[in-house]
Amino acid sequence: MAGWTVDSPQRLTVDGPVTRLDVRLISGRLNVVATDGPARIDVTQVGRRPVLIDHADGRLSIRQERGHGWSEVLRWFQMIHRYPRVDVSVAVPADVLADLELVSGSLVASGLRRQTTAHVVSGQITLMGLRGNTSAKITSGPVEALGVRGDLTLETVSGEVVLADSAADRVRAQTVSGAITCDLDNPRRSEIQLTTISGSITVRVREDSDLAVRLNTASGRITSGFPQVRNSRFPLPSSEGVLGAGEGKLWASATSGSISLLARPVTADEEELP
Repeated sequence: MAGWTVDSPQRLTVDGPVTRLDVRLISGRLNVVATDGPARIDVTQVGRRPVLIDHADGRLSIRQERGHGWSEVLRWFQMIHRYPRVDVSVAVPADVLADLELVSGSLVASGLRRQTTAHVVSGQITLMGLRGNTSAKITSGPVEALGVRGDLTLETVSGEVVLADSAADRVRAQTVSGAITCDLDNPRRSEIQLTTISGSITVRVREDSDLAVRLNTASGRITSGFPQVRNSRFPLPSSEGVLGAGEGKLWASATSGSISLLARPVTADEEELP
């Protein structure tokens, strides 16, 4: 077992395999990226509390000590914007199991391909080029997923969800108060579920997509760039239709907000793809 207490900027290289990454930080910036070499940790900024790092039995743990009890929890939320920030970058093998948590700040994860869980209370989450099972949840702030494949779950309470360049097998995106914007490749055999209570949903898919589409809103407008998707006003505004072979599923629901389904022209390069 190896352990470090980092109270000033420092770069570390981890000897031995890393199969799991657990990160628990309070305030600042966390960047996790896949690498072919040994695991590395770069701490460029340290707050009042040091960063504690442990490596044992393939598990790499990076954390800041937190107080105990509800009084300490309440004090964090009262002082979170004044809390000294940390800046931590971690390079790990692409097939690690990653569990990432940040109370306040920016979290970026890229290149991981097995299972990634990201949780931020207040800030921003950015996911790039991930594979496998990915789950991201944020209470206040946006979450962006770019070029993500596999099984993807995105949740916000107050914030926007942006999904682009995606060919995920399964997508579940949900907001309470915030917009959802998706730009998807041809989602053949994919299942895409988008839900917002107070916000709009905008989805853009290729003209040659194979999708069974169902769009519903309680009090809003539905527009579609596909003539196959037809509108109905009774009992509530909705639209349904089948694009191409209908092998995939697109379901979008808004309680208070509009839904737009846009058609994207197919480029010459995309026509050559299977």
